[in-house]
Amino acid sequence: MHLISFSSEKKDCQVYKAQNYIAGEWLLDGQTDQIESVDPANGKVLGQAQLGSTAIAEKAIEVARETFETSTWTGDMRLRYRVLMQFADALERKKEELTDLLVQENGKVRGQAHHEVVAAINEARYYAGLARNIFGRTLESEPHKFSLITREPAGVVSVIVPWNAPVTLLVRSLAPALAAGCTTIIKPAPQTPLINAAVLACLDEIEELPRGVINSVNENGIEVGTVLAAHPEIDVITFTGSSRTGAIIMEKAAPTIKRLSLELGGKSPAVVCADADIDQAVSEVVRCSIVLNGQMCTAISRAVIDEKIADEFTDKLLNAYQNVQLGHGLDAGTDLGPLIDHDNQKRVLGVIDRINADAEMLLQGAPGDGELANGSFISPTLFKVDDVASPLVQEEHFAPMVSIETFSDEEQAVEMANATRFGLAASLYTQDLNRAMRMSREIRMGSVWLNCHNRQMAEVETGGFRESGVGRLHGVEAMHDFLETKHIYLEAGS
Repeated sequence: MHLISFSSEKKDCQVYKAQNYIAGEWLLDGQTDQIESVDPANGKVLGQAQLGSTAIAEKAIEVARETFETSTWTGDMRLRYRVLMQFADALERKKEELTDLLVQENGKVRGQAHHEVVAAINEARYYAGLARNIFGRTLESEPHKFSLITREPAGVVSVIVPWNAPVTLLVRSLAPALAAGCTTIIKPAPQTPLINAAVLACLDEIEELPRGVINSVNENGIEVGTVLAAHPEIDVITFTGSSRTGAIIMEKAAPTIKRLSLELGGKSPAVVCADADIDQAVSEVVRCSIVLNGQMCTAISRAVIDEKIADEFTDKLLNAYQNVQLGHGLDAGTDLGPLIDHDNQKRVLGVIDRINADAEMLLQGAPGDGELANGSFISPTLFKVDDVASPLVQEEHFAPMVSIETFSDEEQAVEMANATRFGLAASLYTQDLNRAMRMSREIRMGSVWLNCHNRQMAEVETGGFRESGVGRLHGVEAMHDFLETKHIYLEAGS
């Protein structure tokens, strides 16, 4: 069936109902509840999603388990290679339409949405190659005594996808799971079910993909997610989202000892030393604090500045934020789109009230006005705080919001960068190579970028220390969560 049609006019994408997808079929049962998907920039209803249920989720798990146990999928690396390459090709053919739909359903600026779709294509092609490069090893421990070490698919995987980058964050978990030979059940975020359905439609057209390898169940609550976290036939959970939700998933998964791949919250600092190129650092802080409208776990949310340059840096940063243009992501000249929905807008306005009470407000974020009043916009917020123990520093706000914090020496800078329970990402700005290498090793983050921020690619692992997650995504290590290691022993005799 055709889920999506695109008109010639942008901002007028007509999307039919996004159904649940089980065993290669879109479920057409009209008796289940539905939710509306809304453009967060203007409140326009884009379409509907059919909600799943415990019964539908359990059916999806049953299908995924049967497919894993009985199909040729798990043992045919060349089939998996072909499917992932065809998936990438289908995404490539639809990338402009997918980009426009992503802008409308998520709210991000079109250039960022286009980059996201292209990144997903690269992920699929990268893991297609890795599907044909899963090697074991052998050992002859004594004469005629052989150990064969094999790598085998881990089983049935639940892929729980967030709304902030729903294309890339789906494919970066799905592609390595498929490359490893696993079968999957996807749970899209309730805010972005339509783009999920559009991506699945690209998979659905692949004729040699065994029916049952890919399944997807929509949800607006916790019913389906609880099943996918706790069910004994789920072997691996891959989740991107908040640390709080990640902890709940760990608790649900614990009784059946599931494997977990979790990328969780962040509170990413940009540490700017006195010898840094200030203009470059300001440009990176602005760009990487409003990326995905501030709703990215690796987005810059703290500017940790050497006190010797703090005034100059702050003045330039303030001026740059004042020139950020709010608007619909499809409009030319837009720098910053809306938050995902009005609930998050209300939450962020509450944080702004706390800043006014507990810190020094330098630039107060505000909702959009005029044509933007119906959207969930918030302009950038900049504030100064002296105490890194403040909740304003410790909590992830997921908004275009940055704190200014100052340090006096290198040791204090590292201590401040490491001062939160998160350990996902940071950037460091200095022209001293020795300092760059020294401090980057001392900063306890999964990624440290030097004189730039947020450079990610399919080939290089991403993940966090401490409460920012378990395991790694991207790169070769992403395959580890979806593969088991088996030892087969043979005594060959004389």
